[in-house]
Amino acid sequence: MPELPEVEALRAFLEGHLTGKEIARVLPLAISVLKTYDPPPTALEGATVTSVARHGKFLDIGAGGLHLCVHLARAGWLRWKETFPATPPRPGKGPLALRLVTADGDGFDLTETGTAKRLSVHLVHDPMDVPGIARLGPDPLADSFDRAAFAALLADARRQIKGALRDQSIIAGIGNAYSDEILHVAKMSPFKRTADLGEDEIARLYAALRATLEQAVARAGGVDAGRLKAEKKSGMRVHGRTGEACPVCGDTVLEVSFSDSSLQYCPTCQTGGRPLADRRLSKFLK
Repeated sequence: MPELPEVEALRAFLEGHLTGKEIARVLPLAISVLKTYDPPPTALEGATVTSVARHGKFLDIGAGGLHLCVHLARAGWLRWKETFPATPPRPGKGPLALRLVTADGDGFDLTETGTAKRLSVHLVHDPMDVPGIARLGPDPLADSFDRAAFAALLADARRQIKGALRDQSIIAGIGNAYSDEILHVAKMSPFKRTADLGEDEIARLYAALRATLEQAVARAGGVDAGRLKAEKKSGMRVHGRTGEACPVCGDTVLEVSFSDSSLQYCPTCQTGGRPLADRRLSKFLK
């Protein structure tokens, strides 16, 4: 799933490639992709793109007083194209979900693989009209997101750290992958509870969060949209690296699986050498 660093890189890419161009066509091609019906996608045709913003994991393309808000979900992606075939694609064929074409002939496709169709597009007058944006917590890279603000959020969370970092209503933009990376840098178990964190631990976790995200944004900056997924994977230290050696201590990276996801961690760095129980086998984690 694209998270804050990748979505920020896509935002910067679109800002450079799309801003100032007139939209010629917006073609929803998957029945599940468009979550709003008024105004219709044709309302964007003839409008000029004036802004490209990011809200957590949402992209926000502003044109003609409207906002095309996109959430790529787990299996969605944005593919920039310099040209398109003259014949429009047939709806419901393959992974193509939506196509936006500019008057210059370039634009992008939104695609989604797999059977669980969760990619979403909203066309609204105000981004706050999108429920997923309205419920977002603060952006972790905002200047106002200091250690005190972070500590206050954790105090109200009262849950395991991994879940708190991933909860978009607490902090916007962090998902499964970067929460694993942040906790590895902070040397903390994903199942430690926020209520049990001391001041030094909160400071360490905050520093790990900022450093991990800032470094990931810097790595992704300037990378072509088509190579962002590979760039994300190459920068991971533990996430997606089950069975490999931890780059810090050399211990084997382990995994805990859930019904629809998994997390990775280093026992030596994060749990005092003790493996965590796999939830497929045990519902209790101590």
